[in-house]
Amino acid sequence: MTRVRRAAAVRIVLAATPALMLSVGVPFVNRIEPRIFGLPFIMAWIIVWTLLTPVCLSAIDRLQRRS
Repeated sequence: MTRVRRAAAVRIVLAATPALMLSVGVPFVNRIEPRIFGLPFIMAWIIVWTLLTPVCLSAIDRLQRRS
């Protein structure tokens, strides 16, 4: 795999990860216990992935500028 193709694959995975975790991952973590900071686990999962989405997009931007 060339460097350009590998970077493109990494960008696609980084872009797809938050969407997959928020749509496909939710049924697997659909629990009330354990509670994280008083929130049900599923709500904490959604909040964490909502906050991680800009981090993933920032990483994609950095990879885009590097290549």
